[in-house]
Amino acid sequence: MVRLARALLLLLLARWTWLFLVWPMRQDVIGSSFLHLVSLPFHEAGHILFSPFGALLTALGGSLLQILVPVACWIAFSTTSPDLWGRVVACWWTGQNLLDVALYVNDARALTLVLLGGRTGAEVEGHDWEFILGRLGLLAHDHRIAWALHLAGAVLMLGALVWGVRLLRGSEASTRDA
Repeated sequence: MVRLARALLLLLLARWTWLFLVWPMRQDVIGSSFLHLVSLPFHEAGHILFSPFGALLTALGGSLLQILVPVACWIAFSTTSPDLWGRVVACWWTGQNLLDVALYVNDARALTLVLLGGRTGAEVEGHDWEFILGRLGLLAHDHRIAWALHLAGAVLMLGALVWGVRLLRGSEASTRDA
Protein backbone atom coordinates (compact mmCIF):
# COMPACT_ATOMS: atom_id res chain seq x y z
CA MET A 1 0.00 0.00 0.00
CA VAL A 2 2.88 2.37 0.81
CA ARG A 3 4.48 1.65 -2.57
CA LEU A 4 1.21 2.45 -4.31
CA ALA A 5 0.89 5.76 -2.44
CA ARG A 6 4.48 6.65 -3.35
CA ALA A 7 3.90 5.74 -6.99
CA LEU A 8 0.78 7.93 -7.05
CA LEU A 9 2.72 10.78 -5.45
CA LEU A 10 5.42 10.45 -8.11
CA LEU A 11 2.77 10.52 -10.83
CA LEU A 12 1.28 13.69 -9.35
CA LEU A 13 4.71 15.33 -9.14
CA ALA A 14 5.47 14.20 -12.69
CA ARG A 15 2.21 15.75 -13.91
CA TRP A 16 3.03 19.07 -12.27
CA THR A 17 6.58 18.90 -13.61
CA TRP A 18 5.22 18.34 -17.12
CA LEU A 19 2.81 21.26 -16.85
CA PHE A 20 5.42 23.64 -15.41
CA LEU A 21 8.11 22.72 -17.94
CA VAL A 22 5.95 22.54 -21.05
CA TRP A 23 4.30 25.90 -20.28
CA PRO A 24 7.12 27.78 -18.53
CA MET A 25 6.92 31.26 -17.05
CA ARG A 26 3.13 31.39 -17.25
CA GLN A 27 1.12 32.80 -14.38
CA ASP A 28 -1.93 30.81 -15.45
CA VAL A 29 0.07 27.58 -15.00
CA ILE A 30 2.70 28.15 -12.31
CA GLY A 31 1.22 31.14 -10.53
CA SER A 32 -2.28 29.73 -10.29
CA SER A 33 -1.28 26.26 -9.13
CA PHE A 34 -2.10 24.86 -5.71
CA LEU A 35 1.63 24.78 -4.99
CA HIS A 36 1.94 28.52 -5.47
CA LEU A 37 -0.64 28.99 -2.73
CA VAL A 38 1.32 26.65 -0.43
CA SER A 39 4.50 28.71 -0.87
CA LEU A 40 2.90 32.16 -0.78
CA PRO A 41 2.75 32.40 3.05
CA PHE A 42 6.47 31.58 3.25
CA HIS A 43 7.18 34.24 0.63
CA GLU A 44 5.24 36.89 2.53
CA ALA A 45 6.77 35.86 5.87
CA GLY A 46 10.22 36.28 4.32
CA HIS A 47 9.56 39.98 3.80
CA ILE A 48 8.78 40.37 7.48
CA LEU A 49 11.66 38.16 8.66
CA PHE A 50 14.25 40.04 6.60
CA SER A 51 12.80 43.53 7.16
CA PRO A 52 15.34 44.49 9.88
CA PHE A 53 18.12 44.17 7.29
CA GLY A 54 17.13 47.01 4.96
CA ALA A 55 15.01 47.51 1.87
CA LEU A 56 16.99 45.23 -0.46
CA LEU A 57 16.90 42.23 1.87
CA THR A 58 13.26 42.92 2.74
CA ALA A 59 12.38 42.63 -0.95
CA LEU A 60 14.68 39.64 -1.50
CA GLY A 61 13.55 37.95 1.72
CA GLY A 62 10.24 36.83 0.24
CA SER A 63 11.75 34.77 -2.55
CA LEU A 64 14.66 33.73 -0.35
CA LEU A 65 12.47 32.24 2.39
CA GLN A 66 10.20 30.67 -0.22
CA ILE A 67 13.21 28.68 -1.42
CA LEU A 68 14.81 28.16 2.00
CA VAL A 69 11.75 26.46 3.54
CA PRO A 70 11.86 23.42 1.22
CA VAL A 71 15.66 23.39 1.49
CA ALA A 72 15.29 23.27 5.29
CA CYS A 73 12.85 20.37 4.91
CA TRP A 74 15.35 18.62 2.64
CA ILE A 75 18.06 19.09 5.28
CA ALA A 76 15.74 17.87 8.04
CA PHE A 77 14.85 14.75 6.04
CA SER A 78 18.57 14.17 5.50
CA THR A 79 19.70 14.66 9.11
CA THR A 80 17.44 14.88 12.15
CA SER A 81 14.49 12.96 10.65
CA PRO A 82 16.04 10.73 7.96
CA ASP A 83 13.50 9.89 5.29
CA LEU A 84 14.47 9.15 1.69
CA TRP A 85 10.98 9.91 0.35
CA GLY A 86 10.89 13.14 2.33
CA ARG A 87 14.15 14.09 0.63
CA VAL A 88 12.70 13.35 -2.80
CA VAL A 89 9.64 15.51 -2.17
CA ALA A 90 11.66 18.34 -0.58
CA CYS A 91 14.09 18.29 -3.52
CA TRP A 92 11.19 18.50 -5.95
CA TRP A 93 9.51 21.25 -3.91
CA THR A 94 12.74 23.27 -3.91
CA GLY A 95 12.83 23.04 -7.70
CA GLN A 96 9.18 24.00 -7.98
CA ASN A 97 9.81 27.08 -5.85
CA LEU A 98 12.70 28.08 -8.08
CA LEU A 99 10.28 27.96 -11.04
CA ASP A 100 7.78 30.02 -9.08
CA VAL A 101 10.43 32.66 -8.30
CA ALA A 102 11.66 32.55 -11.91
CA LEU A 103 8.20 33.60 -13.08
CA TYR A 104 8.39 36.61 -10.75
CA VAL A 105 11.95 37.54 -11.82
CA ASN A 106 10.99 37.26 -15.49
CA ASP A 107 8.34 39.95 -14.93
CA ALA A 108 10.74 42.52 -13.45
CA ARG A 109 10.55 44.87 -16.44
CA ALA A 110 7.13 43.99 -17.83
CA LEU A 111 5.30 44.24 -14.47
CA THR A 112 2.30 42.34 -15.85
CA LEU A 113 1.97 39.66 -13.15
CA VAL A 114 -1.10 39.97 -11.00
CA LEU A 115 0.17 40.42 -7.45
CA LEU A 116 -1.36 39.42 -4.13
CA GLY A 117 -3.54 42.54 -3.99
CA GLY A 118 -5.13 41.72 -7.36
CA ARG A 119 -3.29 44.39 -9.35
CA THR A 120 -0.22 44.16 -11.56
CA GLY A 121 3.17 45.58 -10.72
CA ALA A 122 2.55 48.30 -13.32
CA GLU A 123 -0.63 49.32 -11.50
CA VAL A 124 1.15 49.66 -8.18
CA GLU A 125 4.70 50.81 -7.50
CA GLY A 126 6.41 47.82 -9.15
CA HIS A 127 7.28 44.62 -7.33
CA ASP A 128 10.09 42.87 -5.48
CA TRP A 129 12.17 41.78 -8.43
CA GLU A 130 11.91 45.09 -10.28
CA PHE A 131 13.28 46.72 -7.11
CA ILE A 132 15.96 44.06 -6.47
CA LEU A 133 17.33 43.93 -10.00
CA GLY A 134 17.02 47.69 -10.40
CA ARG A 135 18.97 48.28 -7.20
CA LEU A 136 21.66 45.81 -8.32
CA GLY A 137 21.84 47.26 -11.84
CA LEU A 138 20.65 43.96 -13.33
CA LEU A 139 17.16 44.87 -14.51
CA ALA A 140 18.11 44.39 -18.17
CA HIS A 141 19.08 40.79 -17.31
CA ASP A 142 15.75 39.77 -15.77
CA HIS A 143 14.98 37.17 -18.44
CA ARG A 144 18.43 35.56 -18.28
CA ILE A 145 18.29 35.36 -14.49
CA ALA A 146 14.77 33.97 -14.64
CA TRP A 147 15.73 31.27 -17.12
CA ALA A 148 18.77 30.31 -15.01
CA LEU A 149 16.46 29.88 -12.00
CA HIS A 150 13.99 27.99 -14.16
CA LEU A 151 16.73 25.65 -15.40
CA ALA A 152 18.00 25.01 -11.87
CA GLY A 153 14.43 24.28 -10.74
CA ALA A 154 13.79 21.97 -13.68
CA VAL A 155 16.97 20.01 -12.92
CA LEU A 156 15.95 19.59 -9.28
CA MET A 157 12.41 18.55 -10.18
CA LEU A 158 13.47 16.06 -12.84
CA GLY A 159 16.27 14.77 -10.62
CA ALA A 160 13.80 14.22 -7.79
CA LEU A 161 11.50 12.27 -10.09
CA VAL A 162 14.36 10.04 -11.25
CA TRP A 163 15.44 9.61 -7.63
CA GLY A 164 11.88 8.68 -6.65
CA VAL A 165 11.56 6.13 -9.46
CA ARG A 166 14.88 4.57 -8.41
CA LEU A 167 13.71 4.38 -4.80
CA LEU A 168 10.44 2.82 -5.92
CA ARG A 169 12.24 0.26 -8.07
CA GLY A 170 14.68 -0.44 -5.24
CA SER A 171 11.83 -1.12 -2.82
CA GLU A 172 10.33 -3.45 -5.44
CA ALA A 173 13.62 -5.36 -5.72
CA SER A 174 14.00 -5.59 -1.94
CA THR A 175 10.39 -6.83 -1.65
CA ARG A 176 11.05 -9.58 -4.20
CA ASP A 177 14.25 -10.63 -2.48
CA ALA A 178 12.57 -10.90 0.93
